[in-house]
Amino acid sequence: MLDTLPMALDAPHAPGALDAFRIGAQREVVAMLRSLCDANARLQLHSADGGSVDATLWTIDTERHAIGFNLDAEAAGLQSMLDGRALVVVGCLESVKVQFELDAPVLVRSAATSVLQGALPGVLYRFQRRSAYRARPPMRSTPVARVLPAIAGPALTLRVLDVSIDGCALLLPHGAPVLAPGDVFGATRIDLDADSHFEVTLRVQHVTSLTAEARGVRLGCEFVRPDATTQRTLQRFIEQTQQRIRNQRVD
Repeated sequence: MLDTLPMALDAPHAPGALDAFRIGAQREVVAMLRSLCDANARLQLHSADGGSVDATLWTIDTERHAIGFNLDAEAAGLQSMLDGRALVVVGCLESVKVQFELDAPVLVRSAATSVLQGALPGVLYRFQRRSAYRARPPMRSTPVARVLPAIAGPALTLRVLDVSIDGCALLLPHGAPVLAPGDVFGATRIDLDADSHFEVTLRVQHVTSLTAEARGVRLGCEFVRPDATTQRTLQRFIEQTQQRIRNQRVD
């Protein structure tokens, strides 16, 4: 249920904070909608007063600039939802949550079926679902985090085991300074590959023992208030990793 709750896009955000998740080119918007349609993805339509109803995307008409949804026309509260100005549509596609506004929704009834029609969105947002996907950097690269503990201590260069949109896992080698949940790394530069690098503050969330052969522990770290540039870099890296895995499955 939580994955289909809408993101509060009108809440206070740092300037440009949502740019990394915004898709505004019509070709890309239509491609994402078609992916939702082809996957018969379960969607939820939300109204401003908190009402919601399940639906699936049925038609995409680029000539009429319209889309249509299959839903239960007798669903409780549907009519009052349609009395509002717009609905927010939220759905999940693999590890991505997609969100957009549906303007001018109208319920069209016929003897055979009922379809909710609305305007083709000009903008949609895609968010990496929290903890839904952790990208493992390719073995041919050596991703590292060069970190400086906020508390006095030596600088460390740690291997990046995996990364998600909101954190990463690092290998703390045997003999390195002991760290605990809540400890903060400041002035951290993370190099995932030649094109994916950024600076961020890390907070240790958990420490996990690995096998004896690994000679170290796994640090699960949270990104603390990453800026828009960092979010874009992470989004691009995760998408490239997902695409590489899909290509390998096809081959």
